[in-house]
Amino acid sequence: MSTSILATSETLQGVLLDAMQTDPDLRALFSPLGPALVSLATPDAMVDQDQTGISVWLYRVFRDENLLNAAPRRLPPDRLRRVALPMRALYLITPMMRGNGGLPSPEADQHVLGAILRTFHSQPILTGAALAGALSGTDSEVSVRLDDPGLEELARVWDTLEEPYRASISYEVGVIEIDDARPSWVGPPVTSREPVMGSANPITAGEAGL
Repeated sequence: MSTSILATSETLQGVLLDAMQTDPDLRALFSPLGPALVSLATPDAMVDQDQTGISVWLYRVFRDENLLNAAPRRLPPDRLRRVALPMRALYLITPMMRGNGGLPSPEADQHVLGAILRTFHSQPILTGAALAGALSGTDSEVSVRLDDPGLEELARVWDTLEEPYRASISYEVGVIEIDDARPSWVGPPVTSREPVMGSANPITAGEAGL
């Protein structure tokens, strides 16, 4: 489906919000009446909008080359579903907490950072009720793996933002399937195999006169 990427982002957003609201030390901040939220906006956009909480920023998507040539799936006996485009995504997740006077709060950032790491360490595969958006009610699985982009790449990512560097973590998420918009193939399944024309039969030693 074309909304799979958005649904994956919404799934991460929902899982993190639920985790913050069940943390005894953070639930008041992330409650419906609290000042903090989990946003899909970039860190600098949250600053511009005077928001506090967590930025879940999708900053890169790429093909999963290992699944690119997967075989078509048979649905009813006479139909083949075209292979979806398998994608993976990189998210930069950044605590954007504030203290007194609206200033950045390193202590709160580090607390939230630990809660984020614990959440996806405990739930590396998101399924069932954890899925949101267009993925809700499906049998999809969203895997969340801690990524290590390296200091140089991370610096390049932050260079695109108009915000000073803040402690953040990157996650690789997949597989995100983008369905083929063309209709399914129609045709009966293969039930028999015909011999290949022009293939030579093996010659025995007796036939060769040996």
